[in-house]
Amino acid sequence: MTIGGSIGLVILGAILKFAITWTPKYVNIQSVGVIIMIGGLVGLGISVGSLVMRRRAQLATHVTEQRRYLEPPP
Repeated sequence: MTIGGSIGLVILGAILKFAITWTPKYVNIQSVGVIIMIGGLVGLGISVGSLVMRRRAQLATHVTEQRRYLEPPP
């Protein structure tokens, strides 16, 4: 799940929780909104965590080359 998708789920859950006043007979819309918000927050945490781990791995694999000359150049 991407960061944008996770933020979209949080926004959708907040709309269901706080903006919808209609209540169907067998489904609690506010509870569904809370569940979707929690899922979006978990997805956001996983996305950001994987992004940080990927950047750390790129920094750790930086290769440098050092040349030492034993004789002076002509």
